[in-house]
Amino acid sequence: MPYAELRKGRISQSGRVYHVTTVTRKRIPYFNALANGRKVVQQSMALQEQGTTETLCYVLMPDHLHWLMVLHKGTLSNVMQLLKGRSARIIGEPIWQPNYYDHAVRQEEDRRKIARYIVANPLRANLVSQIGDYSLWDAVWLEQALSG
Repeated sequence: MPYAELRKGRISQSGRVYHVTTVTRKRIPYFNALANGRKVVQQSMALQEQGTTETLCYVLMPDHLHWLMVLHKGTLSNVMQLLKGRSARIIGEPIWQPNYYDHAVRQEEDRRKIARYIVANPLRANLVSQIGDYSLWDAVWLEQALSG
């Protein structure tokens, strides 16, 4: 099924929390290079500074991104196009697959639990033995994310 068909009928809601996962092209581990990862993080922070999103937490794995964020302006599709397009331009090559997975977080869901799941990805992937040793992550609940 074409990507556009998968998104058909989906709506974005301002003020809603989304957990977004997106993968690099051909699962190439572009973010083993810390400089590439920092460029993606800079672009997500630029979206926040522009008032488009508010990042609650993220982890940038070697070949994919998990991002828990609040959508403030525009559509989720537009935000992802901006993030992927800007980061690909600054890195200098098309690094992203065109699609992404999103989950609109319901009010009753525990955002901190989702954040702990997200930032624990490097541990589950055996990239590090403690999350503090991994460079490409952050959470607004930093203390709880580390202890949880």
